[in-house]
Amino acid sequence: MLLKDVPSAQNIEDAEERIHSYIHRTPVFTSTQINDLLGLKVFFKAENLQKVGAFKMRGASNAVLSLTKDQLKKGVATHSSGNHAQALALAAKMRKIPAYIVMPQNAPEVKVAAVQQYGAEVIFCDPTLEAREKTLKEVVDQTGATFVHPYDNYDVIAGQATVAREMIEDTDHLDGIFAPIGGGGLMAGTLLSAKYFGKNVPVYGAEPLGADDAFRSWKAGKIIPMEYPNTIADGLRTSVGQKNFPIIQKYISDIITVTDDEIIEAMRMIFQYLKLVVEPSGAVPFAALIKMKSKLKGKKAGVILTGGNVDLSKLPF
Repeated sequence: MLLKDVPSAQNIEDAEERIHSYIHRTPVFTSTQINDLLGLKVFFKAENLQKVGAFKMRGASNAVLSLTKDQLKKGVATHSSGNHAQALALAAKMRKIPAYIVMPQNAPEVKVAAVQQYGAEVIFCDPTLEAREKTLKEVVDQTGATFVHPYDNYDVIAGQATVAREMIEDTDHLDGIFAPIGGGGLMAGTLLSAKYFGKNVPVYGAEPLGADDAFRSWKAGKIIPMEYPNTIADGLRTSVGQKNFPIIQKYISDIITVTDDEIIEAMRMIFQYLKLVVEPSGAVPFAALIKMKSKLKGKKAGVILTGGNVDLSKLPF
């Protein structure tokens, strides 16, 4: 696979300018207690405080705002039961265009309600990838809407890249940035921003041991699709994308896998010391940093807290 049409530094700067009124510029937090416990200084980029509670609002907004006039008239479509569904629905509402979201019948009611509240039309399907893709194709064929992929889309990648760009702007030189890998949109964007704006600061990927397809793909030099993922980090159960993998291959420093117990402990520390609500997927990069703390002793690390959409009645601690 070759790197082709990868977002440039200008593309990311343009995305930042394009989406700034659609998103929050999220704060960066530190904790003296965490710094003392780990023996290094940690900067947490709080995308759990982003609109819709996750970084996904950035990529969805950039994709919607990059559409042509003809595309805007027909709206956007996707299949998702998670944060991308809500992000695309809200971005479409803010742009005053139709949104069609294919969701599995077993999607959490709270997520379905949120998508509908943003004005999107929800189309239900059987809870399989085949059914989701088939139903989406039917919707696109009927409506002419533009499919906005949750992560395998260069406009989405450029939007997600603004997370790391902001963190680099808001901190002194970092010695490492930690971000999770699911489909790889955020990771690809983080790697590009680190290269263009962060003086090639090392970027470390973090993955649950029960959904480690990116780690195995990276080691093998080819995409190995995720089958039967088993992790508390539900946002990271998907396979890495075709457009994202070459960027990860070329630029990533390392990929660290963590157990669900390590994810839960990282979550607990974020709740306890930062007083922030973070979902399991959002705690994965901090769990990876804890695992690597001896290698970064006395240095400065950035951690992207990707989302905060957690059911508080089902906390794992």
